[in-house]
Amino acid sequence: MEAAIKEWQDRAEALKPLNLKQIEGPLGELSDHLTLRSFVVGYEYSAADETLFKTIRGNRVAHAYIKQNLMPNVCRWFRFIEEVYAPQVVVVQDKKGKDGKVKDDGANYDIGLQDVGDGTGVVTRFPPEPSGYLHIGHAKAALLNDYFAHEKYKGKLILRFDDTNPTKEKAEFQDAIVEDLALMGIKPDQVSYTSDYFDHLYDVCVQLIKDGGAYADDTAQERMREERMDGIASARRDASVEDNLAHFEEMKKGTEEGIKWCIRAKMSVDDPNKALRDPVIYRCNPEAHHRTGSTWKIYPTYDFCCPIVDSLEGVTHALRTTEYNDRDAQYQWFIKTLKLRGVYNWGFARLNFIRTLLSKRKLTKIVDEGVVTGWDDARMPTIRGVRRRGVLVPALREFILKQGPSKNIVNMDWNSFWATNKKHIDPIAARYTAIADAAKVPVTVVGAPAGTTNEEKSKHAKYDLGKKKVVFSKDIFLEQEDAQSFAKDEEITLMNWGNAIVRNISHSINPLSSPSGLKTVTAIELELHLQGDVKKTSKKVTWLSKDQNLVPVELVDYDYLITKDKLEEEDKLEDFLNKNTETKVTAVADLNVADLKVDDVIQFDRKGYFRVDRAFQHGEPLVAYKIPTGGK
Repeated sequence: MEAAIKEWQDRAEALKPLNLKQIEGPLGELSDHLTLRSFVVGYEYSAADETLFKTIRGNRVAHAYIKQNLMPNVCRWFRFIEEVYAPQVVVVQDKKGKDGKVKDDGANYDIGLQDVGDGTGVVTRFPPEPSGYLHIGHAKAALLNDYFAHEKYKGKLILRFDDTNPTKEKAEFQDAIVEDLALMGIKPDQVSYTSDYFDHLYDVCVQLIKDGGAYADDTAQERMREERMDGIASARRDASVEDNLAHFEEMKKGTEEGIKWCIRAKMSVDDPNKALRDPVIYRCNPEAHHRTGSTWKIYPTYDFCCPIVDSLEGVTHALRTTEYNDRDAQYQWFIKTLKLRGVYNWGFARLNFIRTLLSKRKLTKIVDEGVVTGWDDARMPTIRGVRRRGVLVPALREFILKQGPSKNIVNMDWNSFWATNKKHIDPIAARYTAIADAAKVPVTVVGAPAGTTNEEKSKHAKYDLGKKKVVFSKDIFLEQEDAQSFAKDEEITLMNWGNAIVRNISHSINPLSSPSGLKTVTAIELELHLQGDVKKTSKKVTWLSKDQNLVPVELVDYDYLITKDKLEEEDKLEDFLNKNTETKVTAVADLNVADLKVDDVIQFDRKGYFRVDRAFQHGEPLVAYKIPTGGK
């Protein structure tokens, strides 16, 4: 494999000339090679993919060829690598044109941070608001901050709770965030709270008012929004410093008059960037804070806090999703106006998934209204939700880090996420057997040993996961769907036993038609034919001996919570909520399932992978959640 990687890295040299005739042949060879491949060498991303991608992306002629979709196999591979792995690329620039300007075909894909020196001075921060549980979008932000602080550079990561809204925040959410980060393997070097800086932030705001950089405003919220959109100055914009300070003092007391006012930064009335149109920086809220109690009745906004606390705590790079791009100018206004130590802003694309809510407000709504059972419901896109559904933490880390800090916003399909997880769960998922209660067909096996016998069989065909007990007897159960597919005298294979010949099939006196139009099978007689060749049968079926302590199980599967790939601003959540998201099937499983514990990941043969959500105990059924695998 190393030789093949080296060969393709060498062949990448042929793709460097800025001449179409010279690179067309090598591109054609690469396209032919990729006909049935996702990767250049083997079945995973390698240095060969990275080298070829960088070479093509760095050559404006080759990249233009890709953008025209002239070689579908190369284009398919290129876009896959770009979206999933986002390799660093330095674009090769062409020579100067006749006008003397340098021609450049596109953006620079270098993902390194600015001005890092030897990397030891890099300080990043992850600043969640403790008003809900972390979802998969937060996971990307947390992992990227951790990656730059601890892996790409040898710096420092700060976990800072942005606890500036007492109405929404709870200690419960704060504790859950710490736990979820630990589960993802993220260990911050420092934990802090914006509330630790309330005194300082208050002093800064007072000074900003005195310097003429902020003013108090009691304009109604809707009117303020309209004035900002239309570039109209507030009637309070030119109030005196004394009046502004007096109103701020009323706000601080939380009086009836004080709650009518807010403080706005005096940036601009009509800047084209609406984020700079005198944003609110302080609000009055008399509710008690979960950390500071009733000490404060005023709270700074996130946009005011971030640059100040970032600068105070030594943050060098503030990583934010690209939706904050317009507010970066606001951030830097505070840095400059307040004469703070500089901090770089660095944007990355938010992680979006189709048919998935990542709005904390909407997630809170469906929790509060009982649409789901809680923040850890397996249908929720929270870290706890996807873990309960069956994702392993290493798979979560791998998937998110594979996305890289790309700035390209895409709505991802969950299939790639679950396909990554499948690679992690398959080697640890022991195999068992379950048959649905409603689909059990009694079968008599002629030639089976008298009474019951049992044998030790491997729990996994490829990996050493130990042994399980398989019970054999003449009375067994098969699945209705399998039974309906049999023909008289057909030879089939009973998995973990051997071949058998179908000798008799009985149907109900008044046959019921299944959805497939097949008659319901009520009984079958098989004759063992263990000397038969299992490789020659087309039907390998699961079965269970009746003569064992069968374990009752409940198999649960889930669908998406919403019915539309992407909700628009004008869409009402209620109109797109999926009314039927949960499917439960009661079944019986082999006796080995009685020993399973909560969080065990298993596979029921021919039914899929499952995570145990409740163990079998005191006669209560084992509950298992089906784990998606990325298949259609």
